[in-house]
Amino acid sequence: MARCSGTAYHREGKVMQREEKSERSQRQVLDAALQLFSHQGYRATTVRDIAESAHVSTGNVYHHFPDKESIFRSLLDEFWRITETRRYPFTRALSIGTFPDNIEQLGLAARESIREFKPYFSLIFVDVIEFEGTHIRKFYSELGKRYGAFVGEEALGAMRQRLRPSVSAIDALLITARVFFNYFTIEILFNVPQPFGKDAAHVIKELSDIVRNGILMSDQR
Repeated sequence: MARCSGTAYHREGKVMQREEKSERSQRQVLDAALQLFSHQGYRATTVRDIAESAHVSTGNVYHHFPDKESIFRSLLDEFWRITETRRYPFTRALSIGTFPDNIEQLGLAARESIREFKPYFSLIFVDVIEFEGTHIRKFYSELGKRYGAFVGEEALGAMRQRLRPSVSAIDALLITARVFFNYFTIEILFNVPQPFGKDAAHVIKELSDIVRNGILMSDQR
């Protein structure tokens, strides 16, 4: 009886080892594809390139993914999942701060998000250029709902009390995010140091002031 139990345990261990090995090789494929797609684009990258970079066989790549596009989609889906967690700096800042008091923190978080996940952000531009935004369209069209969920209805209610009646709380969040993400995309992704001729801390301070108070003197609003 003990011998049977030992055999079953041994079999279970071998199954777990195979699963772990499969997960590792799949991760190797995704990591290799992320670097290749983000540096040389989708069409210029072949499945053979991915296999060689991942140090696996081409057959192993096809074991995990039916085709090259499914690898590309998997990477974008992985990034979307990351943005829903506190691992993602901007989401973390949204969930712990009070808008519009935390605009500066959102600026810093946008910068850190692009720095930490630069290859994934590059994939967004690859999708725009090579797929006309096919894969990212749904994500961006639902971004307002996602921000609302991160912040929570109670916090949104408090925000509405402080914003002008004509200003949507969600729109205010989306505009703030775009201001900072666009700026730091130029600085980090496009490798243009100090696009406004000022250091990041100074730019965040000025953009936060503009977002919070507008560009007109108070008696001209």
